[in-house]
Amino acid sequence: MNVFINDIPLIIKKNSDKVYKHKYDLILNPEDEFTSKDLVGDVLVRDVTDVFVDRLLRLMEVKKLKKLTSLTMLARKKSRLILHLKDQFRIVKAAGGLVVKQGKVLMIYRLGKWDLPKGKLKKEEDPGLGALREVEEECNIKVELGDKLPSTWHSYAYNGNKILKKTNWYVMRCLDDTLMKPQAEEYIEEVRWMTPQEALTVLESSYASIALVMRHYLSEMAGHSIKN
Repeated sequence: MNVFINDIPLIIKKNSDKVYKHKYDLILNPEDEFTSKDLVGDVLVRDVTDVFVDRLLRLMEVKKLKKLTSLTMLARKKSRLILHLKDQFRIVKAAGGLVVKQGKVLMIYRLGKWDLPKGKLKKEEDPGLGALREVEEECNIKVELGDKLPSTWHSYAYNGNKILKKTNWYVMRCLDDTLMKPQAEEYIEEVRWMTPQEALTVLESSYASIALVMRHYLSEMAGHSIKN
């Protein structure tokens, strides 16, 4: 489960999972006293409890934690902790695509960030079909569905509600982009084909969840090229 709270990666593991302590800047126990100023770099919390999760989410509501790179939580019962985390939010389902054409990938510029086309699913809508619909609407292109990519979960606030959006991602092949244009009513300013290197460069002006999806795809493609 790839979770991003306020664009910060939240990694949930079992207590029995192997972790390398030297990779973390700070290691905490759930009862340890700490403030937002202490959460810098990559942080590991051992034996996480529901109370700690609630405390952390309250802290992240009022503080940006800009110096926190990632937070890894070790839990006795990983699945139960994930359920508790989800219970703190209203869940919204979405889908989107990483569109490819002749070795290039398609990115959109929206609200000051480079992004991938995506949108909320309609009630009972199949995620793959919803992803196709959203990509074609937002970019005015025709695409076909390919392999599934890792799903992401990211938080945001809307009308006083705490939202956790699950986005199903798919690789898509572009069939026709002759009329490509950004969907202005969705605040999209630009739709642009990029080389992998260009895409990696603009990820610095993107979201952590988008960077995860893009880097996963590019690493898979690089590994496939090496094998061939």
